[in-house]
Amino acid sequence: MTATGIDFGTTNSVVAQWLGDEADVLLLDAHHIDADWRRPGFEYLFPSVVGMSSLRRGALFGWEAKLRSEEAAEACKRLLKSDEYVTIRGRRFAATTVAAGVFQAMRDGAQHNLTSIDRAVITVPANATGAARYRTRAAARFAGIEVQALLNEPTAAAISYVHDLKEDCQILVFDWGGGTIDVTVLDYQDGFFEERASRGVTELGGLEIDRRLRAMVLERAPARTAWTAAQRRQFALDIERSKILLSSQESVTVVTPDGATVEIWQGELEEAITDLVDRALAPLEQCLTDLHMAPLDVDAVLMIGGTSQIPSVRAAVAEVMQVAPVAVELCDPMTAVARGAAIAAAVLAGEADGVIQVATGHALGTVVKDDSGRKKFSQIIPRNSPLPWKEHKNYTPRRDNARSLSVEIWEGDPDRPLDHPDNVQLTELKFTYPQPRVRDESRFLLEYTYDTNGLLHVKATLEHTGEEVLNEEVKSFSSGGPTPEVLEELADLQAGNTDLELPTSAAAHGSSGPVPASVPPARPGANTTASSAGRASRVLVLDGSNLAWIGRSPRRPGVYESDDRPSYAQLEAVRAALASRYPEAEIHVVVDATFRHQVAEDERAAVGAALSKGDIIQPPAGTEGKGDALVAAIADDAGAMIVTNDNYVELQNRYPWLKENGRVLGATYSQGRWVFTPRTCVAPRHRVTYAAPERRAHALVPPGPFPLADIKLRPHEK
Repeated sequence: MTATGIDFGTTNSVVAQWLGDEADVLLLDAHHIDADWRRPGFEYLFPSVVGMSSLRRGALFGWEAKLRSEEAAEACKRLLKSDEYVTIRGRRFAATTVAAGVFQAMRDGAQHNLTSIDRAVITVPANATGAARYRTRAAARFAGIEVQALLNEPTAAAISYVHDLKEDCQILVFDWGGGTIDVTVLDYQDGFFEERASRGVTELGGLEIDRRLRAMVLERAPARTAWTAAQRRQFALDIERSKILLSSQESVTVVTPDGATVEIWQGELEEAITDLVDRALAPLEQCLTDLHMAPLDVDAVLMIGGTSQIPSVRAAVAEVMQVAPVAVELCDPMTAVARGAAIAAAVLAGEADGVIQVATGHALGTVVKDDSGRKKFSQIIPRNSPLPWKEHKNYTPRRDNARSLSVEIWEGDPDRPLDHPDNVQLTELKFTYPQPRVRDESRFLLEYTYDTNGLLHVKATLEHTGEEVLNEEVKSFSSGGPTPEVLEELADLQAGNTDLELPTSAAAHGSSGPVPASVPPARPGANTTASSAGRASRVLVLDGSNLAWIGRSPRRPGVYESDDRPSYAQLEAVRAALASRYPEAEIHVVVDATFRHQVAEDERAAVGAALSKGDIIQPPAGTEGKGDALVAAIADDAGAMIVTNDNYVELQNRYPWLKENGRVLGATYSQGRWVFTPRTCVAPRHRVTYAAPERRAHALVPPGPFPLADIKLRPHEK
């Protein structure tokens, strides 16, 4: 395996590999960078972004996700400390899953460059919580990457610097990137690194500066219209690019989605972020205070991360440290961390000379109950213990004659309450007593062994008999590897399976013709597409399964014949009629998950092809409410009009607008023509149930202009 280092960043990630005597930074995604984003060194960056586009099936990653997504999830690294959820097209994905998608995309990029990433040293912020470290390791494992070790980012940068310098020194690393500021003081002597002090702020970085610049622009040119999601995304990209340009040029011009032009000068932005820079300097001063050091006691100041390259930031650090930071030619702010991680991976694998001492970032232990019954953290391996490390502790059950016990494996800070975000349960192991005994004879010795690869071995031995009742290795997130559920969610993310997935053909239904008065205006903030005339396209959402059943009733429950199945040809005819009547409308067609199996056999191939192309969409398996819920969700998000003869009784509480005028069209086939009439979904006073399995109840009613107000599905059919 090639020794690999991965700098997994909040905004961008970088990968480097050891080539025998040097670490080479990989070009994973350079071919997807647009011309206006090409800056020196950017070809080595892989944006830590996941996105979706209506023009492509599946999720986008890297530069494609950053520059060509209509909706994107960024900065998932920040969310790993609590594994918050990221919403993409109406579906929630755990931050760990999104991070795993980024890792997998980097693996794929490496394969396209004729190399592989199977094992790696991955860097984390020096002050990352135990939970964030755990989930970073888990995300990499979900993507099929074996984690050799987690290495603090400042230490990795120092390794890269010392590898070229090859002399003993005391280094201060000022690491300010997209999401965090970390300041670490390291001592390098005789091939050993010692982290002497580290301070930082977990949510202070380039994202906060982007917000300041955005506020400056909007203060001078307030939004005059409701922006679409695509416009908001493009504006955010323009803001970020302008911030980057202001590090090397005096001014930039920003154009808002309303067409307003605003000029921002470098000095203006620097003045606007003065308080953020002061906050970033505080950890630096705290480190010096902790070590009782004077600035000139430091031999080299390394500034890494994109935010650290803002001229006023470099000047402020130079003023505090009374010395100029190391030149970027000797410590590249964007690639030094990945390069140092690759060198560390080579050392740990025995491919390069040197000694890398990896330490535990947080304490490891278990959970016990005190006399009051309250749970608390019981430390076994202390924080900052050099690896490998072995430690044990004695424990006694709380009651006599216990037949089995559960041992919770925890990582975190024993000085904080157990429910503090820094504390995370890694897994739970169980063992059985060979023979129940009283408490004093049930005492056991719990031993933890933590190796240099970050693997924890847990052993429990009964004191009374010397019997071994537990002997198990715990990997990063469980003893059994990635669970099928997580792998399934990752597969859904990569395939773009979301609750509001829009068809790739949506834009094909637009034109520059007039907007019919009967098509409702989109609500403010709705996701509409601007037409060539500057007007917003309106959206129609077709309840496809309903429309395909109109006039095609079953003769007997569960028995299908050629003319009593839903008709895909009929559904296409409805779509064509709507496209003709409303030429500028954006049309989405939703069918139930069982639709493909209900149509006649000679139509199934066409339905399958339409699903593959995105001409029709269906809800993910197991979605509550099936197709109706997806129809209503898209209409709610886009301020759209629904075309259906159903009354959506079960959804009216969630979406009260279903009972309003102008939000629903009914469909009727008469004298060879499809007729569409406005209607409302009114909850029926008297309900008739229809018990036929595998059938939508309203299929029994012949076509007509009247809303179906008397039919309701039984709960098991919803």
